[in-house]
Amino acid sequence: MAIIDQYFQYLVDSGASDLHLSEGQPPKARLHGAVQAIAEGTLDHETLKYMLAEICEEKAFARFLERGDLDFAYEMDEMSRFRCNYFKQKNGLGAVFRLIPTKIATLDQLGIPKVVERFGDTKSGLVLVTGPTGSGKSTTLAALIDYINVNYSRHIVTVEEPIEFVHSNKTSIITQREVPINTPSFADGLRASLREDTDIVLVGEMRDLETISLALTAAETGLLVFGTLHTNNARKTVDRLVDVFPSDQQSQVRTMLSASLRGIVAQLLMRRDDRPGRVAVNEILVSTPAVSSVIREGATQKLYDIITGGKEHGMQFMDYAIWQKMVEGIVSPVEAFMKAIDKSRFKAALPPEHAHLANSGGGVEGKK
Repeated sequence: MAIIDQYFQYLVDSGASDLHLSEGQPPKARLHGAVQAIAEGTLDHETLKYMLAEICEEKAFARFLERGDLDFAYEMDEMSRFRCNYFKQKNGLGAVFRLIPTKIATLDQLGIPKVVERFGDTKSGLVLVTGPTGSGKSTTLAALIDYINVNYSRHIVTVEEPIEFVHSNKTSIITQREVPINTPSFADGLRASLREDTDIVLVGEMRDLETISLALTAAETGLLVFGTLHTNNARKTVDRLVDVFPSDQQSQVRTMLSASLRGIVAQLLMRRDDRPGRVAVNEILVSTPAVSSVIREGATQKLYDIITGGKEHGMQFMDYAIWQKMVEGIVSPVEAFMKAIDKSRFKAALPPEHAHLANSGGGVEGKK
């Protein structure tokens, strides 16, 4: 048993989501959104270096010491898997570990709107799940892949860094490839998938021009492509995809995207007020002729009106979803105000002792 496993066991037993280890600091964990110390005393260089090396391949650890960053997954036992990120920081070594559930939750269990299942029923095109780091994008995508795995006979290829949720073959065949262990980059893995009799490809991160260009081409040629971006609503997602390209190519990209986009699921995690834990809220864009038209025209400011008027298609605006959670008593008015995009409509709901937030603009958005 590795020394670090005692801290991993704390995550498993307490329901915490992340473990933070940093030289010169006590071990800390994120529980229901708040980071707190879980042991007394600080971690010195030699102790932390030993702990990090103990669960990491020798060559990978040497690469980390040379480059200063490393991502991989570690399995403590068959029920406990962790996404690991090692880094160097001002005071020395550091690492953050995210507990990955080994049992993949269903979309229903996650509280994701039913319309999202329709994206799994699609045969081709591009579906994007977006949101800030730690918003549960990987969890939602894993549930969507599992939905397809149960209901359809497809060849699904995932390209991830690292592999988080491990899928077993059910009705589908699932091939999971890890960057950089099984393929050098997301773009290389995506390019290879075009030659692997693939029906569906999941791209863990679409963060550069080459990967986004290949994803659009794959979606146009008949694959169903799932990808993630760090944007927090549908309009910003479309703008980000187009803006990655040089200006002389953007008109062509808008045309490609208007034809291939099937939907966008933007996600935030909010701290619950009714019980411990967090809850996902979603903005949902479903592609329609009107959506295709505004993307092709480059008039993404019109997407707000399309989403708010598209309830019959299953569309949902982020602030509406947040408002619903607040009205149902699932999240507090303060949490709703802090996470809302247009904060003005939430001001009146703030309790008197937090009225000052309305004047300060809500402060800096981030993890609560």
